[in-house]
Amino acid sequence: MEFSALLTSAGINIGVCALFLSLYSVLRKQPHNFSVYFGRRLAEEKFQKQDDYFSFERLLPTAGWIVKAYWCTEEEIRQVAGLDSVVFLRLFIFSIRIFSITSLVCILGVLPVNYHGQEMTHKHIPAESLNVFTIANVKEGSRMLWVHCVSLYVITLSACILLYYEYKYISRKRLAHITGSPPNPGHFSVLVRSIPKSDNELLDDTIRNFFVNYHGSSYLSHQMIYRKGIFQKFVDNAGRACRKFVRVKLSVFDQNGRSNLSRCGLCGVRASSFQLYRNKFIEAKKSDLSNPQVVEAQKECPGAIVFFKTRYAAIVASRVLQSSNPMLWVTDLAPEPRDVYWSNLWIPYRQIWLRKIATLAASVVFMFVFIIPVAFVQSMMQLEQLQKIFPSLKGVLKKSFFARVITGYLPSVVLLLSLYTVPPLMMLFSSIEGTISRSGRKKSACCKILFFTIWNVFFVNVLSGSVLNQLNVFTRPKDMPSMLAELVPKQATFFITYVLTSGWASLCSEILQVYNLVYNFFSKCIFCCQNDPEYVYSFPYHTEVPKVLLFNLLGFTFSIMAPLILPFLLVYFCLGYLVYRNQILNVYYPKYEMGGKLWPIMHNTLVFALVLTQIIALGCFTIKHSPVATGFTILLLVGTVLFNEYCRHRFSRIFDAYSAQDLIELDRDDEQSGRMQEIHQHLLDAYSQSPPSDGSPGSASISQAPIELILEDPAQEASNSSQELCDTVQEVSDSIQEHIVEDKPHSV
Repeated sequence: MEFSALLTSAGINIGVCALFLSLYSVLRKQPHNFSVYFGRRLAEEKFQKQDDYFSFERLLPTAGWIVKAYWCTEEEIRQVAGLDSVVFLRLFIFSIRIFSITSLVCILGVLPVNYHGQEMTHKHIPAESLNVFTIANVKEGSRMLWVHCVSLYVITLSACILLYYEYKYISRKRLAHITGSPPNPGHFSVLVRSIPKSDNELLDDTIRNFFVNYHGSSYLSHQMIYRKGIFQKFVDNAGRACRKFVRVKLSVFDQNGRSNLSRCGLCGVRASSFQLYRNKFIEAKKSDLSNPQVVEAQKECPGAIVFFKTRYAAIVASRVLQSSNPMLWVTDLAPEPRDVYWSNLWIPYRQIWLRKIATLAASVVFMFVFIIPVAFVQSMMQLEQLQKIFPSLKGVLKKSFFARVITGYLPSVVLLLSLYTVPPLMMLFSSIEGTISRSGRKKSACCKILFFTIWNVFFVNVLSGSVLNQLNVFTRPKDMPSMLAELVPKQATFFITYVLTSGWASLCSEILQVYNLVYNFFSKCIFCCQNDPEYVYSFPYHTEVPKVLLFNLLGFTFSIMAPLILPFLLVYFCLGYLVYRNQILNVYYPKYEMGGKLWPIMHNTLVFALVLTQIIALGCFTIKHSPVATGFTILLLVGTVLFNEYCRHRFSRIFDAYSAQDLIELDRDDEQSGRMQEIHQHLLDAYSQSPPSDGSPGSASISQAPIELILEDPAQEASNSSQELCDTVQEVSDSIQEHIVEDKPHSV
């Protein structure tokens, strides 16, 4: 590809970015789009809605959102969106720092050496082939290869120093997050599965007797896990209807007009309105444990959540074997209540390893099937192959402008569209695996998408020149460094355009929220539907983290091979830092917290990118017959691996386990302050099998009470529950009216 084709692709993407950013700055000011661009703030009821009047200022593009996103402090972001968002943004900070150094070194040092590597007459720069800007243009045995070796040392040392600083910084943040957060019910709870059945006693009694016998001093209580049946679905729908009714009624009144009585957390009604309903239902069911239906329901129980008196006792119980048979009484630390993935708790523990093998095999098969669209994308970059596949395009391809667009822009667009099918499928695989938490499912999907992206976007594109190249990777692994060194510079053109389309353009699509914008338009303007503040998206870490890490890998591997990619990457990281800060502050709501556990994945991927860069450089120096540079690169490779091992031993266990020192100190503080009794009372109501599907803040308070799912007559219970719900709603209305009447004399 000529340099002019790259400029054409860059011009198209710059125009698209400018258009999307201008549209965003205008559309975000329109009142009917507040639910699209301020979803999190609306869900938390911290957004002051503006009147729907016409103003000419709303039609002018402004950059005020950039200033607000930039000047927001890291502590404010942590309080708003949790530690995970801070970790994600630290990845951008690291990327901006390292690629600023890399761009300075490689653009000023490596690029001139590559350009003048051969004794040749250069054309006008727009007419030059992009190959003259790569290391392939340096002749064999050139003494100037020491510039590449020194640059590689500078990049690696800078990256290791920054990675160590970030790992240390985020580790401190995680420890502060654990010790400084409010009491987490997950720290006191243990999920128990594969419970042995007994014909002589109910499963409920079996669990109680076991933990009283072996954990008597620390055992508090337990909660059975039952199947989600027809009645439970009715309860879910009734809860959502009640929340919507309360929200509509209370939106008319001022929050200050409520009574000072005990609240349920959402409205002005006494908390006992909902608590009495729960207690009445549970007591009615517990009084008839001899019922055959009750016995049959407990036989189908997959496990239980066991509560302990202290954090330390729960951690110890979750880590040790409870039985001499490792397949019985299997314990894991329970996720926090809003993070539990209830549908996966029904999976028998003996099936989990089979499910993991099956999903791994399915992921590998899909990775190889995806080679087909990648090979088609590579064929689009060669005009000769396009003319053979599409003979009718011969006339169009002869025109230089269309040839530049097709070879320089469309291939990366086709690949980007194909990659949209990957996240839903990998999320499905992660659900089938049997993870017990929503954060665990998203973390598993993140790893799968990361492996898939690195293999199909990087390796397959590099090796797709011929089938022989792909086979050689497996038949001749020793020749892989030399093979990559020969093929990577040839694909620099494609990856530069990929950064433009999948990087720049996707960021603008992210901030514009194209899908949600279209959905909002049709729901409001066509179907005249009202907004549902409970329906708020959580941040898609499983798609965005692999994307950013892939761009880091491309930046490292092409830094000395084709430095022309670095300015485009630096623009992407700077723009992405601002865009994602804005989205985290305004759009996405954190439904659950992973506690920064994604950083070890990020760190390991970045170190892998460094090692891969050094392996490719090693092959390149071997091909160019530079033994001195080869020897120094081997030393650098060994040093990078040792650095990663040191970081793993120094920091990684902080993200995998809790320290006894921190947990015991937290337990002592709670006991001395008298909060432990309150925590124990909250534990009994913390886990509910009917959490709202959205996880929004407004619905958390009603759904804290667990409901036992043991039914005698589902139809009769549904009818009674409907009447109870109507009575509760009527009580809400009467209470509000009473508060209004009481407040009228004061207002006069």
